[in-house]
Amino acid sequence: MNEATGVQSIREALTRHNEEEESQEGETTEDDEPRACGVCGDLAKGYHFNALTCEGCKGFFRRAIKRSTQLRCRFQNKCSITKNNRRSCQACRFRKCQAIGMRQEMVMSEKEVKERRIRIQTRKRLDAPVELSSQQEETIKELLCSHRQSFDSAFYRFSGFRPMDRNALPVGEDESESELCSLSSTSLSGSFETPENQEHEEAGKKGSVFTALPHVADLTTYMIQDIITFSKSLRDFQSLNMEDQISLLKGATFEIMQIRFNMVFNTKTGIWECGHITYCINDAVRAGFQPLLLEPLLKFHHTLRDLCLQEEEYALMQAMSLFSPDRPGVQQHRVIDELHENLALTLKSWIDCKRTGPEKHLLYPKVMSCLTEMRTMNEEYSKQVLQIQDIQPDIISPLIMEMVSKNPCSDF
Repeated sequence: MNEATGVQSIREALTRHNEEEESQEGETTEDDEPRACGVCGDLAKGYHFNALTCEGCKGFFRRAIKRSTQLRCRFQNKCSITKNNRRSCQACRFRKCQAIGMRQEMVMSEKEVKERRIRIQTRKRLDAPVELSSQQEETIKELLCSHRQSFDSAFYRFSGFRPMDRNALPVGEDESESELCSLSSTSLSGSFETPENQEHEEAGKKGSVFTALPHVADLTTYMIQDIITFSKSLRDFQSLNMEDQISLLKGATFEIMQIRFNMVFNTKTGIWECGHITYCINDAVRAGFQPLLLEPLLKFHHTLRDLCLQEEEYALMQAMSLFSPDRPGVQQHRVIDELHENLALTLKSWIDCKRTGPEKHLLYPKVMSCLTEMRTMNEEYSKQVLQIQDIQPDIISPLIMEMVSKNPCSDF
């Protein structure tokens, strides 16, 4: 064993030893030889609050210290304290506790006791071997199967779409398409000027305002259809009434779509590599989306992708987004809330069980933070889709409009 390893092992051993001492609350032991309590003569279990006492006198001394009223002897303060009569005079028993050396300052306050219990429970939880329950394993297996059946990472099934037109932001003679796609969030705000101040008639004269919109609309519709397939293949989703299924899908579609797009996002190039087609943030600009959404969205994809999530973790994220009980229109709040809590616990258990290294303790809160961040972008996405529809109608599919609409839908 090298010196560094030895030092760390000693430090770990000392840390654990100190925590075990805290759990004794002033208790020490010398050997296994039977000894008498210094207060009542009963069998002593060890040293408590600096004196050799039994468990009964240990508890009595702690309660007496925390007592608000003063103890008084009804006789002459000379009562003999034995195992049989130790309950007869509390005042003399307390004086004897003090006489044999029991120290008041060693009694822990209620706050200190609670903190100690939390430390002990935390240590036990960390020391306990982490294992996924059979139900959690079954949940992950179902989610992974549904995800793989409904998500085509190579986008082979995406066909028959309207072509991508990237002419809205012209490419110069010396400017390649890849260079145009390497748009940073700092330059994003200058890449799009909204025509919302112009009259719709004027926009119509110019023809197609957002040249990439037809293709992006087809891609979004394709993604939504796959997300519906994913959701409907889950048993828990099928068990909900139709109204709640629709409410959950309307609320989660944008988030699940971004989770899936993140799986094909290249952080080095800033490009979404969807099989034979690649997309950059400028394509969203050409489709009419504005920096208020795109800047945090691009930052989100970099943040989430840098976590290097496994496929199981991506699948759990999608399910947690889907089963969010606070979606508008949800009726079965308690059922959905329980599903969401179980999924969150499954994700945490998976990380604790499958991940290694110190960074795993921060992974769960980082994933939860990404889910929260998507919720803040969801409403802005719906708002911008409706604005784009007003400016360039009849391009966005009815399915997309149903998803962003606040009105209840009939069916999917």
